[in-house]
Amino acid sequence: MAATSGKIVQNVFMSHCYPLFASQSQGQTRDYSFAPYPLPSPLGKLAWTASPMQFRTLFKPQNHFIIQRYFQCNASASATAVPYLDKTDFLRLQNGSDIRGVAVDGVEGEPVNITEPVAEAIGAAFAAWLMEKKKSDASQHLRVSIGHDSRISAKLLQNAISRGLAGAGLEVVQYGLASTPAMFNSTLTKDEAFLCPADGSIMITASHLPFNRNGFKFFTNAGGLGKADIKDILERAANIYNQFTAESLTNSERKASLSIKKVNYMVVYTSDLVKAVRKAAGNIGMTLLKYFYNSLIYLEIYSIEKPLEGFHIVVDAGNGAGGFFAAKVLEPLGAITSGSQFLEPDGLFPNHIPNPEDKTAMKAITQAVLDNKADLGIIFDTDVDRSAAVDFTGREFNRNRLIALMAAIVLEEHPGTTIVTDSVTSDGLTTFIEKKLGGKHHRFKRGYKNVIDDAIRLNSIGEESHLAIETSGHGALKENHWLDDGAYLMVKILNKLASARASGNFGGSKVLTELIEGLQEPAFSVELRLKINQNHPDLKGGSFREYGEAVLKQLENSIGSDPSLHKAPVNYEGVRVSGYGGWFLLRLSLHDPVLPLNIEAPSTDDAVKLGLAVLAAVKEFAGLDISALNKFVGAS
Repeated sequence: MAATSGKIVQNVFMSHCYPLFASQSQGQTRDYSFAPYPLPSPLGKLAWTASPMQFRTLFKPQNHFIIQRYFQCNASASATAVPYLDKTDFLRLQNGSDIRGVAVDGVEGEPVNITEPVAEAIGAAFAAWLMEKKKSDASQHLRVSIGHDSRISAKLLQNAISRGLAGAGLEVVQYGLASTPAMFNSTLTKDEAFLCPADGSIMITASHLPFNRNGFKFFTNAGGLGKADIKDILERAANIYNQFTAESLTNSERKASLSIKKVNYMVVYTSDLVKAVRKAAGNIGMTLLKYFYNSLIYLEIYSIEKPLEGFHIVVDAGNGAGGFFAAKVLEPLGAITSGSQFLEPDGLFPNHIPNPEDKTAMKAITQAVLDNKADLGIIFDTDVDRSAAVDFTGREFNRNRLIALMAAIVLEEHPGTTIVTDSVTSDGLTTFIEKKLGGKHHRFKRGYKNVIDDAIRLNSIGEESHLAIETSGHGALKENHWLDDGAYLMVKILNKLASARASGNFGGSKVLTELIEGLQEPAFSVELRLKINQNHPDLKGGSFREYGEAVLKQLENSIGSDPSLHKAPVNYEGVRVSGYGGWFLLRLSLHDPVLPLNIEAPSTDDAVKLGLAVLAAVKEFAGLDISALNKFVGAS
């Protein structure tokens, strides 16, 4: 037995487990418990980690099950290093300003690359990065909060990344099931009863991606970390991982057990959301007292404590982390929430993808509104940093409509302000913001962090901006520390409902629909994804990014020869062209070897004309898969 010390042992069989969700109550954190399932299955790789010898999983469970088991042996431990994941593999985990990867086995062609040791290394790396940024020394004890969404891999990754932080000497506070916006807020809250503020914060999530994925988002009180910071952390993590030994992993586990605390911070976060609506309601009440002699009549029927009393609002959390919004935010404000659905966390997402951009998800919340004759429907993504809404008629407020609605609300409060959006917003939205609302539309690049950072930049140079919002549903307000918070966006909408009711308007969400009257919407819109074959000889060993830029350059050069097409005078991403009453944008994906093509036009025929213009320019690029474009212009 001793001869095998420190080696990897494969094909060890263990029982499946399935998650059972425990109830969550005041002061308690929702947790997962496990029960045995009788069918055995291979778990993946195991490594020695302790003395007397133990096997510890490197977290590669089959399918959708989370398992951690220990087997006692009589052999002594060795200091042999665990299997090494090189720097290149770590850097591939970067997804812009997030870290994302595969955490659960079971999907063909998607090997696990976020194991427990990888997460532990990332935790240790974030600790080193944070101590450097905070200029901390050994006498200081920095505090990091950790939360997660409903993913089935969440708890093991939470414990693993906690070991990395605790092993570096940091105080670790686990929040359990939480939202991404709450994690950032924990760096701002000052309340020692909840161990706040945190010096840094980590959210374990992969947004709306499938059940087998997971990842990490990082915050300080200055906001979310940027791309350069994430790269720095991953490079540190690769070096730390290379130094791991069985002994060091065991020591970190012992150290973590002494320095990890648990807090239900969501009590604080939800309370702040409720207070925000009540504060707005209070401001409305004071306005009524000031301007109406008979204001007491209004105030009798308008409760500042329950400003949403009488409103019927349904919530769809998609089995993500947003189920709290119905019982913890809407009901204390007086709203009726019957008919709300998929509020229980379930990391397999059995009902629909928690994604406000997904057609099936939007159909589900729309149907719930109509079936329950509700005034409003609200839907969140998995970690609640994105949201969308539906009015009483079933009309969706997402993508351009959500931006138009939020722009209308913000421009009432801040006339003339600049609204920053991503690059795929419509020309009709620009007209609506600038001609109807009197604001300025600044169309920037894709990527919620890009949009937010550019709004911050504009303010720094004297151009006032109070809203940065992407068509994906990421929306951030200056008043809310530029945090993309789906719940806070909905609070702003709820404030509008409460305001209308206080003024004697009992039309429900009709007031929201009226705010976007005049928004010109295209009769036809489509997004086509043109993939770059990275193995094609046409790339000549170069990167897909270089090849994509060459495609864009060719398209840009071809536009000048067609009098029907006009390149956008100001554009920050890709090639945007108007013509035939519509427009198209061809851009290079932020992370993938793909050129997304967005087309909007007043008719299908006009859209085809725009598609043909793109096809004529790019068809000679053999490394570009244009089958989707060919099908569109041919089938249409």
